[in-house]
Amino acid sequence: MSSQRMTMTVNGVARVFEAHPMERLLDVLREKLGLTGTKEGCGEGECGACSVLLNGELVNSCLVPVGQAMNSRVLTIEGIGSPGKLDPVQEAFLVCGGSQCGMCTPGMIVAAKCLLMRNQQPSREEIREGLNGNLCRCTGYMRIFGAVETAAQQQGGEAAK
Repeated sequence: MSSQRMTMTVNGVARVFEAHPMERLLDVLREKLGLTGTKEGCGEGECGACSVLLNGELVNSCLVPVGQAMNSRVLTIEGIGSPGKLDPVQEAFLVCGGSQCGMCTPGMIVAAKCLLMRNQQPSREEIREGLNGNLCRCTGYMRIFGAVETAAQQQGGEAAK
Protein backbone atom coordinates (compact mmCIF):
# COMPACT_ATOMS: atom_id res chain seq x y z
CA MET A 1 0.00 0.00 0.00
CA SER A 2 1.36 3.41 -0.93
CA SER A 3 1.36 6.73 0.88
CA GLN A 4 -1.85 8.69 1.05
CA ARG A 5 -2.67 12.35 1.47
CA MET A 6 -3.83 12.85 5.05
CA THR A 7 -5.06 15.68 7.20
CA MET A 8 -5.08 16.30 10.94
CA THR A 9 -5.39 19.34 13.12
CA VAL A 10 -2.19 19.42 15.14
CA ASN A 11 -1.87 21.97 17.94
CA GLY A 12 -4.76 23.91 16.45
CA VAL A 13 -3.31 24.06 12.92
CA ALA A 14 -4.66 22.05 9.97
CA ARG A 15 -1.83 19.92 8.59
CA VAL A 16 -1.75 18.04 5.29
CA PHE A 17 0.93 15.41 4.65
CA GLU A 18 1.69 12.19 2.80
CA ALA A 19 1.93 9.02 4.88
CA HIS A 20 1.22 5.34 4.82
CA PRO A 21 -1.88 4.75 7.01
CA MET A 22 0.02 2.23 9.17
CA GLU A 23 2.92 4.59 9.97
CA ARG A 24 3.02 5.38 13.65
CA LEU A 25 1.56 8.73 14.67
CA LEU A 26 4.80 9.27 16.62
CA ASP A 27 6.92 9.02 13.48
CA VAL A 28 4.65 11.29 11.46
CA LEU A 29 4.70 13.94 14.19
CA ARG A 30 8.49 13.83 14.51
CA GLU A 31 9.66 13.15 10.96
CA LYS A 32 7.00 14.58 8.66
CA LEU A 33 5.70 17.46 10.78
CA GLY A 34 8.95 18.34 12.62
CA LEU A 35 7.39 18.15 16.09
CA THR A 36 10.27 16.51 17.93
CA GLY A 37 9.08 17.32 21.44
CA THR A 38 7.16 14.03 21.52
CA LYS A 39 9.79 11.43 22.45
CA GLU A 40 10.17 7.76 21.68
CA GLY A 41 11.08 5.91 24.82
CA CYS A 42 10.21 2.25 24.46
CA GLY A 43 8.23 2.09 21.21
CA GLU A 44 5.87 -0.38 22.89
CA GLY A 45 3.38 1.83 24.75
CA GLU A 46 4.94 1.09 28.13
CA CYS A 47 6.68 4.36 29.09
CA GLY A 48 4.42 7.27 28.05
CA ALA A 49 7.26 9.40 26.65
CA CYS A 50 5.29 9.69 23.39
CA SER A 51 1.99 10.73 25.02
CA VAL A 52 -0.23 13.10 23.05
CA LEU A 53 -3.90 13.99 23.18
CA LEU A 54 -5.93 12.54 20.32
CA ASN A 55 -9.38 14.13 20.25
CA GLY A 56 -8.89 14.96 23.92
CA GLU A 57 -7.86 11.44 24.97
CA LEU A 58 -4.38 10.59 26.23
CA VAL A 59 -2.70 8.07 23.90
CA ASN A 60 0.73 6.61 23.32
CA SER A 61 1.51 7.87 19.83
CA CYS A 62 3.88 4.95 19.24
CA LEU A 63 0.84 2.64 19.21
CA VAL A 64 -1.49 4.69 17.01
CA PRO A 65 -1.45 4.16 13.24
CA VAL A 66 -1.64 7.60 11.64
CA GLY A 67 -4.57 6.43 9.54
CA GLN A 68 -6.54 6.14 12.79
CA ALA A 69 -5.76 9.81 13.51
CA MET A 70 -6.94 11.04 10.11
CA ASN A 71 -9.19 14.11 10.44
CA SER A 72 -8.57 14.17 14.20
CA ARG A 73 -7.32 16.77 16.64
CA VAL A 74 -3.86 16.10 18.07
CA LEU A 75 -2.24 18.07 20.89
CA THR A 76 1.50 17.60 21.42
CA ILE A 77 3.85 19.20 23.92
CA GLU A 78 4.52 21.96 21.37
CA GLY A 79 0.85 22.95 21.60
CA ILE A 80 0.97 23.48 25.37
CA GLY A 81 2.14 26.96 26.31
CA SER A 82 4.67 28.94 24.32
CA PRO A 83 8.22 30.20 24.88
CA GLY A 84 6.89 33.58 25.98
CA LYS A 85 4.06 32.21 28.13
CA LEU A 86 4.46 28.81 29.70
CA ASP A 87 1.39 26.81 30.63
CA PRO A 88 0.93 26.48 34.42
CA VAL A 89 1.90 22.79 34.17
CA GLN A 90 5.15 23.65 32.39
CA GLU A 91 5.89 26.43 34.85
CA ALA A 92 5.26 24.10 37.80
CA PHE A 93 7.57 21.41 36.38
CA LEU A 94 10.26 24.06 36.06
CA VAL A 95 9.78 25.57 39.52
CA CYS A 96 9.30 22.25 41.35
CA GLY A 97 12.14 20.38 39.64
CA GLY A 98 9.75 17.95 38.00
CA SER A 99 12.24 16.95 35.33
CA GLN A 100 15.84 15.87 35.27
CA CYS A 101 17.01 14.25 32.05
CA GLY A 102 13.90 15.48 30.20
CA MET A 103 13.11 12.27 28.33
CA CYS A 104 9.78 11.69 30.09
CA THR A 105 8.93 15.35 30.62
CA PRO A 106 6.90 16.02 27.44
CA GLY A 107 4.73 12.95 28.01
CA MET A 108 4.37 13.74 31.72
CA ILE A 109 3.29 17.30 30.95
CA VAL A 110 0.77 16.16 28.34
CA ALA A 111 -0.61 13.56 30.79
CA ALA A 112 -0.76 16.15 33.60
CA LYS A 113 -2.52 18.61 31.30
CA CYS A 114 -5.06 15.93 30.38
CA LEU A 115 -5.64 15.14 34.05
CA LEU A 116 -6.12 18.80 34.98
CA MET A 117 -8.53 19.35 32.09
CA ARG A 118 -10.74 16.65 33.62
CA ASN A 119 -10.09 17.29 37.32
CA GLN A 120 -8.99 20.79 38.33
CA GLN A 121 -8.15 19.83 41.93
CA PRO A 122 -6.92 16.22 41.94
CA SER A 123 -5.81 14.47 45.11
CA ARG A 124 -2.33 12.97 45.30
CA GLU A 125 -3.87 9.54 44.58
CA GLU A 126 -5.73 10.93 41.54
CA ILE A 127 -2.46 12.44 40.29
CA ARG A 128 -0.73 9.06 40.66
CA GLU A 129 -3.58 7.46 38.73
CA GLY A 130 -3.61 10.20 36.06
CA LEU A 131 0.11 9.82 35.41
CA ASN A 132 0.01 6.03 35.53
CA GLY A 133 1.71 4.70 32.41
CA ASN A 134 4.25 7.54 32.27
CA LEU A 135 7.57 6.28 33.54
CA CYS A 136 10.43 8.37 34.91
CA ARG A 137 13.76 6.84 35.73
CA CYS A 138 15.31 9.96 37.29
CA THR A 139 13.04 11.83 39.69
CA GLY A 140 11.35 9.27 41.92
CA TYR A 141 8.03 10.96 41.00
CA MET A 142 7.61 13.07 44.15
CA ARG A 143 8.65 16.32 42.44
CA ILE A 144 6.46 15.45 39.46
CA PHE A 145 3.45 14.92 41.73
CA GLY A 146 4.28 18.17 43.52
CA ALA A 147 4.47 19.98 40.18
CA VAL A 148 1.00 18.76 39.22
CA GLU A 149 -0.36 19.86 42.61
CA THR A 150 1.27 23.28 42.14
CA ALA A 151 -0.17 23.59 38.61
CA ALA A 152 -3.63 22.69 39.93
CA GLN A 153 -3.34 25.39 42.59
CA GLN A 154 -2.10 27.91 40.00
CA GLN A 155 -4.90 27.08 37.57
CA GLY A 156 -7.43 27.24 40.41
CA GLY A 157 -6.18 30.70 41.29
CA GLU A 158 -6.46 31.81 37.67
CA ALA A 159 -10.00 30.45 37.43
CA ALA A 160 -11.00 32.45 40.51
CA LYS A 161 -9.83 35.72 38.94
